[in-house]
Amino acid sequence: MTELAKKKLKLGYAAGYWSSGPPPNIEEALAAAEDLGFDSFWTAEAYGSDCLTPLAWWGSKTSRIKLGTSIMQLSARTPAAAAMAAMTLDHLSGGRFILGLGASGPQVVEGWYGKPYPRPLERTREYIEILRRIFAREAPVAFSGRHYQMPYAGGMKLGKPLKSTVHPLRTDIPIYLGAEGPKNVAMTAEIADGWLPVFFSPGMNAYYRDALAEGFARPSARRTPDTFEVPLALSIVPNDDIEAAADMVRPMLALYIGGMGAREMNFHFEVFARMGYEETCVRVQELFLSGDKRAATAAIPTKMVQEIAIIGPMEKIKDDLQRWTDTVATSLLIGGTPQFLELVAKVVL
Repeated sequence: MTELAKKKLKLGYAAGYWSSGPPPNIEEALAAAEDLGFDSFWTAEAYGSDCLTPLAWWGSKTSRIKLGTSIMQLSARTPAAAAMAAMTLDHLSGGRFILGLGASGPQVVEGWYGKPYPRPLERTREYIEILRRIFAREAPVAFSGRHYQMPYAGGMKLGKPLKSTVHPLRTDIPIYLGAEGPKNVAMTAEIADGWLPVFFSPGMNAYYRDALAEGFARPSARRTPDTFEVPLALSIVPNDDIEAAADMVRPMLALYIGGMGAREMNFHFEVFARMGYEETCVRVQELFLSGDKRAATAAIPTKMVQEIAIIGPMEKIKDDLQRWTDTVATSLLIGGTPQFLELVAKVVL
C-alpha cells in the first residue's frame, strides 16, 4: 500500500443525488471527512434537488475543505447566474469553491429545462468564456456568440453591457467540466482547470490520457498535466459477498445505461460500449425501456460493475485501489459513513 502514499492522491467526499429527500447523516460524515484531511466535498443535481443550496447549507459548517459542484447543469442557469452563484459561494467560503459544470443530455435539457440541446461543445466554450469575463471584472461584459448574447439582441433593445457589482474574491475561480466522449475530454483539458469523469475504468486510462493530452497540446490550453485536477467519483462497496456488493451498484448502472438518455443518444451507454460491453448495453437498454427494470438490472454482469467500482472484502478493496491510483486521477471522490471514510483514509492518505 506504500504506492498509494507516493502518488499523494487526495480524497473527496461526494454527497451524490437526493432521492425522496436529503441523504441521512451528511453533516456527520462531512465533519469526519474534514477532520480526516479530505480535500473536497461535492454536491450534484439532475432533476430534483439543486447542487448549490445543499453545498452552501452543509458547507457553512466547514472551514477548510473545498466545496464543489459535480455537476451544475449548464442549461439550469444562464452564464451570468452561474457566475453570480460562484462568486457568492467563493466569498462565503473564503475562496474554497470549485465550479463543476456539465452539459447534461438532451433528455434532461429538453424534457426538464424545456430548452434545445444544440452543439454542446460549442455551447460549453461560450458559457465558460462568459464566466471568465465576469470573474475577471475587467470591463462590462459584451458577448456575441451562436448560443449566448450579452446584452440580448432582441427584446426591447434596452439592454447594455454590465459589470458585476461584486468584486470576486478570486478572479480565477476554478472551473471543472464533466465530460465523457473523447472530444469533450480533450476540450476540457484545453479550457478548464479540471475534469470530472463519469464511470471511469482504469482499463480505459490510456484512452483518456490520450484525449487529455490532445487538449493540453492546443495553443490555448490553460493548464498542463501537472496543474490539472481529475477528481474521480468511485463507488466502493465493502462486503465479503462480491455478488451482494455488485447488487448494490447494478441498479445505478441499469438506470444510466438504460434510462438516462434516449435510445438513439445516451452518453453513458457509449462509455460502457467503448469498454467493450456494447452487446450488454443494448440488452440492458431494451429491457429498461420496455419497463422491465428488474431484468435490466440483472443483465449487468459483475465484471462490468468491477470496471467502474471497487467491491468485495476490505482486503480486496485495499488491493484494488491501486488500479485507480495508477491513472490520471488526482482525487478519489467517495461516499459513505464516517467509519467507512476513516477506513479509506487510512489506506489512501
